[in-house]
Amino acid sequence: MKLLLNLSLVFIFVSLVNASDIENNADCIILKDENSIICKYTHKRIDSDKNVIFNWIDPSGILSRNRTMIIPAGHGSVYDLRYINGRVSGKWTFEVLDNNISFKTNFIIE
Repeated sequence: MKLLLNLSLVFIFVSLVNASDIENNADCIILKDENSIICKYTHKRIDSDKNVIFNWIDPSGILSRNRTMIIPAGHGSVYDLRYINGRVSGKWTFEVLDNNISFKTNFIIE
């Protein structure tokens, strides 16, 4: 019985460690019904505010928008939103610069 309890505690501990070991990731979703593109950057939670740079790059490779975003202490993500109307059709790139490391994702506006 004691062995089972110890194994259960080890399993819970390992699960919690893995859950807090989030990898940095950039992702976007297009909500046509709401005329919106929502992009999100996720990273491991830290104890201080953190600045990251969001770059929206249009299909021709031109930087469409550049924003410095603050991820507040204790938070694990930050979002940016743009409207679909007025955007050039094609394959866009959303890039996040975090301590000079680039995280990218692509999405298509039809």
